[in-house]
Amino acid sequence: MQVKIIVQRVRLGAEEFRVIRPAKPLTNGGLYDDGNQYNMYVNRMDGRRIGTLWLLAARSPRSLVYLPMRVGPPAPGINPDWDKEERYPDRPLDLVLVHHSLQVPPSRWKQMRERITTGSPTHEVRTASVPDTDLPADEEIDYRALNYQENRDVFHQRVHAETLFLTGSAAAFREPARHFFAVAKEGPSAAVTSLYISGACHYHVCRLFYWPHLDPGGGQDIHVEYCPPWTK
Repeated sequence: MQVKIIVQRVRLGAEEFRVIRPAKPLTNGGLYDDGNQYNMYVNRMDGRRIGTLWLLAARSPRSLVYLPMRVGPPAPGINPDWDKEERYPDRPLDLVLVHHSLQVPPSRWKQMRERITTGSPTHEVRTASVPDTDLPADEEIDYRALNYQENRDVFHQRVHAETLFLTGSAAAFREPARHFFAVAKEGPSAAVTSLYISGACHYHVCRLFYWPHLDPGGGQDIHVEYCPPWTK
């Protein structure tokens, strides 16, 4: 599995951070907070790209993986006029995946993002390769181990500066990546042969990851739904 990425190094004070982001915009990938759960919408191509980036995050414990998901047109059925003051549902968010060993405070992200997007930091364009063996099959997951109280392979969530931060271990990123590939694989044929209704789980292809993958101390479920391409 391959994905084209941009690698940038950003210095804040005495610290330097390595940031990985897709080389091309995610034109058919969106992330929204409806107040009860996080909803991600993807088509086949960007679903596979996002899944590969999650696997890359598992292999890159010294990097932040940044997915700008607010820049494109809203997914079908999403109201583009989200009102910050009225807390209208479907608040658009970016996504950052961070290995817990980095201990990056989300409060520093806004300044870091400004350096990435408006400054001129050194950057490299690369093609990252991830072995197919990194993607676990459903039967390879030890669900009993995930139920152990001492399990550390969970996500800690925090929203800051219009960005959802997911912090966790390599295993925490690797295991849910399969949901993106499953949705990208099963979605196109279902959208052609079935009645497609966005947001209706009886008529669309979706996956949900929740406890025990999320911090039992708090956090919202993450719902991944296939959408036919809405931009070209």
